[in-house]
Amino acid sequence: MYNLKIIIASTRPGRKGPLVADWVAEIAKSHPEFNVEIVDLAEVNLPFFDEPNHPRLKQYTHQHTLDWSAKIEASDAFIVVTPEYNFGFPATIKNAIDFLFQEWRHKPIGFVSYGGISAGLRGVQMLKQVVTTLEMFPITASVNIPFFTRHIIEEKFVAAEEQQKMAGNMLKDLLKWTPVFKNVRDGVK
Repeated sequence: MYNLKIIIASTRPGRKGPLVADWVAEIAKSHPEFNVEIVDLAEVNLPFFDEPNHPRLKQYTHQHTLDWSAKIEASDAFIVVTPEYNFGFPATIKNAIDFLFQEWRHKPIGFVSYGGISAGLRGVQMLKQVVTTLEMFPITASVNIPFFTRHIIEEKFVAAEEQQKMAGNMLKDLLKWTPVFKNVRDGVK
């Protein structure tokens, strides 16, 4: 069984990311190969990066970093659920990524983005540049949700058929690549 973490990138009051993450988690849980956990950056509540040593050294001095390190280290794959802020991704996800280095390496990552007409795609494109620098593997299949507020009904995200299909394809790709990269990590150690 592989540990899949679904990371909610937005932390602002009134955000809808948790509703989208709940929907993705339900689909992911239908795959018995995945042990699914939602990781809400609002609950993790990391300060701005405050470690004195470079993350590649794993010489952490703060308990919040040690806790974050353990959570990410135990993961085999990720899905980031993110809105688009000013044609980019939220600072909170970049900050969460910057706290660590080794823990992210050689792990596949998928993206679920939401927004207006662009569906968050510009933010994801920028985020892919960041994660590849950490030697992560951004899978091609993704979920892009334009005009996402149209899908919020009674505080629940209700996906359209095409979004359901995109989510299925993304999870299928994650299931294909997760064991491959686990073997890579096992061979690197």
